[in-house]
Formats: sequence, C-alpha cells, structure tokens
Amino acid sequence: MKKPLLGLCPIGKFVFSHIDALRYKQIIERKLKEWDIDYVGIDDVLPDGIVRSQDHVEPVVKHLKAKNVDALFIPHCNFGTEGAAGVIARDMGVPVLLWGPRDEAPLADGTRLRDTLCGLFASSKVLHKLGVKFTYIENCSPDEDLFKEGVQRFTAAVNVIAKAKRMRIGVIGQRIDFFWTTIVNESELLERFGVEMLPVDMVEFTSDVRDLARRERQKYLEEIERERQWLKFGALDGKDELIHLYAARDRMLSLAQERGLDAFALQSFNSICTELGCAIDYTMAMVNDAGVPVACETDIHGAVSTVLLQAATGRKDPVMLADLTVRHPDNDNAVLLWHAGFAADLRDTSGRAELGEHWILPGFLPGSTHWKMKDGPLTVFRFDGDRGSYSCLAGEGKTVEGPTTENNYMWMEVNDWPAWERAFIEGPYIHHVACAYGHQADVLQEAFRYIGGVSLSVLP
Repeated sequence: MKKPLLGLCPIGKFVFSHIDALRYKQIIERKLKEWDIDYVGIDDVLPDGIVRSQDHVEPVVKHLKAKNVDALFIPHCNFGTEGAAGVIARDMGVPVLLWGPRDEAPLADGTRLRDTLCGLFASSKVLHKLGVKFTYIENCSPDEDLFKEGVQRFTAAVNVIAKAKRMRIGVIGQRIDFFWTTIVNESELLERFGVEMLPVDMVEFTSDVRDLARRERQKYLEEIERERQWLKFGALDGKDELIHLYAARDRMLSLAQERGLDAFALQSFNSICTELGCAIDYTMAMVNDAGVPVACETDIHGAVSTVLLQAATGRKDPVMLADLTVRHPDNDNAVLLWHAGFAADLRDTSGRAELGEHWILPGFLPGSTHWKMKDGPLTVFRFDGDRGSYSCLAGEGKTVEGPTTENNYMWMEVNDWPAWERAFIEGPYIHHVACAYGHQADVLQEAFRYIGGVSLSVLP
C-alpha cells in the first residue's frame, strides 16, 4: 500500500522568535523522518521553509499541488499567520492536520519566545470560517506520545479517505441467488464512492486455473510438500483438485496485479467449487495472506469494508470477512466470529489446521478450512446501505476462550454486546464484518469526518 505523502507547511509570524520557530521546524522534520512518514516541505519556495505572510500563500499552494500531496500538516512553530494558514488549507482541498508545540515558561525578563497555543486558536477559527475540515492534535511537546500517535492516526486516516474515493473490486461469479442480503446498487457505489466492480468471467477464470495447474504442476506439488508440515489436506491429499487451489490463488493474485484490484468478491459456492472439484476456502485464505482481501458469497459491501479497514491498518496484517454467528454460551458480552478462508498466517499455530469436510452442508465438496485464529485485540467494521442511505459501524474487542467449533473462528468479547447486536439488527447491516487484529476504530472515526455521503457509528 502506497504511503500518503504529507505536505509539511510550517506556520510562523513576523512577531515572536523566528529562530525558535526554525528550531521547532527542524524538530518536527526529524520526528517525521524517525516515524517513516513521507513528506515534502516548502523550503524550495520560501527561504526558510516557514509561512510568515499572506504573500506566501500562492507559491506554497502551487508547490504542494505540483507535488501531489495527499494531506497537509500545518504545525504552528511560534504563533500563526492565521489567514495564510486558512487559505492554504482551503485551496489545497486535502485533509488537514493542525498542531503546535507546547509553549515553555516565559523567559527571566518576562518575555516569551512563542505563543503557539494562541496562534492555534486563531488559525482554527479561520479554518472554521472557510469551511475547512481539519484534525487537531492537542498542544503538547513533540516528544510526547500524544504527538506521535496523533500524526500516525492522521496518516492512517488519510489512507482510508483515499480508498473511499476510489477502489476496484474484482467480482468472480454473480451473487448467489438466495442471498438477498448481498444485493447492492452497483451504479450508486460507482457514482458516490468511486467503487469500480470489475466482473471476472467464471468460465474464463476456471479455464485459466486449470491451465495454470497443468503448467505449474511441479511447483505446486513442491509447495504442497512444504505445507504438509503444518496443514492436513484430508480427502484432497494426492488429488489434482488440491493443485487447483494453488493455481486459483495465483490467478487471483495476477488479476489483482494486472487490474489494480483492492479486493475480491467471490461466489464462494457452488459453481466455482463444482468446476474446480473442491471447496475454494484455502484459495481465499492464501489470497488473504498475500494482502488482497477476499469477501465470500459475492458480498460487495463486505469487500468495500475489508478495503477500508485494511487501509486503516496500513496493511500490517491480513484483513478477513467473518460472520457474526452465535453468542458465547457463558459470556454475555462475547460472540463467535466464524466462517472459512481466514488468513492461515493468523491462525493459532498450537491447534488443528486441516482442509476437511464441510460440517453443515451434507455432500459438499471437500476442502473446507478448519483452524482457530490466534488471540489478540480486534477491530470489526461494516460498510452497508439500502435505498440510497449508507452508513458504517466500527468497534473493538478482544479474543476470549470459548468452545471449539468447526471451520475458522475466534470468540470475541466486547464491552456491551447487546448494544452491538441492536445496532446490527436495526441496520442496515448484515452479519458479515471485516476483521483485523489491533485497534483501528479511532483511525476510522477520524477518516469518516472527511468522507461524505456515509456516516460512521463507533460501537461501545
């Protein structure tokens, strides 16, 4: 995932210490480099790289637009030329981050080098006046975690904002006829959110998979032997159908590369399984592991959910689509996150890992994935909508112990499950949720302050 490019636009004023403003500009630049934040400054257009006059607006905007920055950071380094800050932010038209370092005590003679907080009050008022949305990090030392966490949360939010403007979903197979929950308005998604759906012809796809399986047979057999150390292949062991799973993975990944896809929505049963002679779950798991989310059951809104959540994570770990399934038998605030095709890299390595039979669909082709997921903090997210109204839910929980079950699963505990249940039931949501390890609800909340046409509620 491409990192966002930050336009660094330090703000000063003709009053207060210019030397101290330059000192803080250098501190901020060192911090951004230390945190591996990609940025471009304005040293090429201003002698000292700090905005101090309304006359600086035009060259700064021209320069930063030419650099195609994704967001604007306007740290106030001694006070603030609020008109220039506001107009630059308005004219750039990108997400804006506002912050300034906490002021030290007055000098011994009673004078002050900076009045940064005062300047922040002035600039924030102008941003409001000009209708500019912005993110604010509380006035603090650049060495405080508050500053680092705020910058990192903002840059992660910028990733989400970018994906909410344009994403490409590869759709393999049509909607399953009896799943009315996954009916979507393709035209509206394109017009309002820039979601492009690229249909992949099922006949061509399965033909390509078989051809790839023939050509790369030896490579796949060697891979199977390596994976035998941790994975049981069950009824597929030694069968050509097993090779189809690896070939399908490679065909999906090549499609993602060729067509610039952010995720897939896959008709995970029955046509593709019948054509390839096995359940497609392990293919989904491997594609998820490779960093391209796969939404089962041709769930387009589910695919959108995975892309946005993955953007929030910075692609640190795979993102999966799970079912909210049953409540924990003993824990009133816990629920089962369950389905198949979850990322194998995130499994509980101490337990079972098997491609077995489907326990709930008699006679279904073999190859269903069976493993428990590892423990850790979780974020779940769902984008959904009906009748032209779109909204999202985000919430955080943690894995907890629970009964063993089949397929891929984890038991998640949250603070107030009844509130979650009511939010999903009262909608307009279905049971599929994007899941990621870690805490990303605050990133999503920040991002959706900038994203129009859809609301976000954070669950307790």
